[in-house]
Amino acid sequence: MSAGLKVMIVGAGAIGSWLAAVLARGGADVSIVARGTTLDALQMNGLTLLESERSSNWRLPVSHDAAALPRPDLALFSVKTHAFADAVRTAQPALAHGPAIMTAMNGLPWWFLDGEERPLRGTRLESIDPGGSIAAQLGASAAIGAVVHASTVMERPGAVRSIKIDRLIVGDAAGQTSALTQAFSVCIAAGGVTCPVTPDIRQEIWAKLAGNSNMNPLSALTRLSATPLLDDPKLLDLVRAMMTEFEAVGCRLGFHNQMPAEERIAITRRLGNFRTSMLADANANRPLEIEGLLGCVVEIARRLDEPTPVSRIVYALASGLDVSARLDNR
Repeated sequence: MSAGLKVMIVGAGAIGSWLAAVLARGGADVSIVARGTTLDALQMNGLTLLESERSSNWRLPVSHDAAALPRPDLALFSVKTHAFADAVRTAQPALAHGPAIMTAMNGLPWWFLDGEERPLRGTRLESIDPGGSIAAQLGASAAIGAVVHASTVMERPGAVRSIKIDRLIVGDAAGQTSALTQAFSVCIAAGGVTCPVTPDIRQEIWAKLAGNSNMNPLSALTRLSATPLLDDPKLLDLVRAMMTEFEAVGCRLGFHNQMPAEERIAITRRLGNFRTSMLADANANRPLEIEGLLGCVVEIARRLDEPTPVSRIVYALASGLDVSARLDNR
């Protein structure tokens, strides 16, 4: 099935554009929903992938109107968590015939608490799906999770540079691997990126959130990249406290095989002096993914009566920073 797999990318940012290029190189039929200067650049110059000294280019179907693009087997969303509901509405004309839905995004997907024998089973998280609009539109779709371990950056509209690529992990929300997910994995691997399939994608999603939920908001609040943040003893204590609280929430949800805080801090140090995505957004005075990366953890903890005092304070402060950015951009 991998040959001719039709994938629609919704969100042509750094990760979405990189995935589009990798899939196209791997033999998939890729189309892109884009707008503004990105749409103009893709229509005029195609999609360019920059890898070290190598440059590759693909001319792909692209439009602001999802109905104008080929009907996909898979709609892949790669947007900020706070933009997901709008992205779903934008893509709705292409979703009517029931393609599978993949999220290659930070945070927790709308289906994270569905379908497993865990506490809060079937609970809708207001921080992830306010008002239930996402579940209402996508509830009948086959859901697939993707966890991206890669660093990419947009050099200019329509041109993405890969910085450091590790792997892409995929898995069906339902647990059993579908033929579509297997075909997607084959395409990604053919495009040159390791892509294991896991029967427990929730574990991988939770593991990635373990780092994002603390480093992202703290870096945005302090305007510090990773190394100076971790080198400050007071801030390191906050990171450690938030990681410990996160681990306790994970245990309550049934994720017992979690990385201890000290080990995670050591790994984070080895990644070098990186800037988190939330720091980049804060510096640009853009809205922050605070609900998707930390609000969901605080909400789950509250529903489980699990104390998270440090995370709640950081969440409140980062939420205030987000409100400030939104007021400035009115």
